[in-house]
Amino acid sequence: MKQPAIIKDIVTSGQQPSPSTDERMIHPHTYIHPNARVATNVKIDPFSVIHQDVEVGEGTWIGSNVTIMEGARIGKNCRIFPGAVIAAIPQDLKFQGEYSNVFIGDNTTIREFVTVNRGTKDREKTSVGNNCLIQAYCHIAHDCSVGDWCVMSNNTHLAGHVIIEDYAILGGMCAIHQFVRIGRHSFLQGGSLVGKDIPPYIKAGRFPLSYCGVNSVGLKRRGFSIDKINHILDIYRIIYNKGLNTSQALEFLEEEFSATDERDEIVTFIRESSRGIIKRYIKGNFDEDYPV
Repeated sequence: MKQPAIIKDIVTSGQQPSPSTDERMIHPHTYIHPNARVATNVKIDPFSVIHQDVEVGEGTWIGSNVTIMEGARIGKNCRIFPGAVIAAIPQDLKFQGEYSNVFIGDNTTIREFVTVNRGTKDREKTSVGNNCLIQAYCHIAHDCSVGDWCVMSNNTHLAGHVIIEDYAILGGMCAIHQFVRIGRHSFLQGGSLVGKDIPPYIKAGRFPLSYCGVNSVGLKRRGFSIDKINHILDIYRIIYNKGLNTSQALEFLEEEFSATDERDEIVTFIRESSRGIIKRYIKGNFDEDYPV
């Protein structure tokens, strides 16, 4: 993240700040460490604490009782709601105090009581992209990477090292196992327990978590043509409905399907999966009436 164009170092410990227009956006009951770098048009409500080695970009609003700790880099025009804690040290017993960061992109909203932990020596950072919505009580653990335009609904929790790619939508109260990867434009049903990777462009739901079709509604909303959506459907019919194992399905796709960005993205995602991908739903396997 680029350093804010206009930087103003402000320290307030209950005393009234100087009467300039910009400084009046910082409530006198806010504490900002002298080494923090806060753009002059940032608005900070009372009782928030900004630690040292923090950067906050232009136009960002920080609500009451927010704590932003060492190593945080907050982008422009973000909204951080009351009770959020950004850049606390990892909840990882292997963490030994190494320097790391949290990066929050531009135009991202972080709702009440969200926690985003710093990285460890593995990736040295935790990141949330641009234009994301992280709803109340979500947790993003150390070394996670959340892409652009993602939505995490209330009480969804990411364990360490999780990767959420662009435009993914996670329903409320999902629990994502460490090192899981969730592909672009995917949709995850609320209450899901995720232990396998979720390939791009699909819906995932039921119990145990299973492939539930292509996220055609989301793709239409994002401007995908009907032909492109049908092409993605054809790819996943081979993977999930043709009776082939994963290796056979990928070989079939590479031999029988013309190369496209979508085909190559899906094939590469599955080949690189370290945890394996979710399977198709099998009737009678656990709760067949679980809502989708």
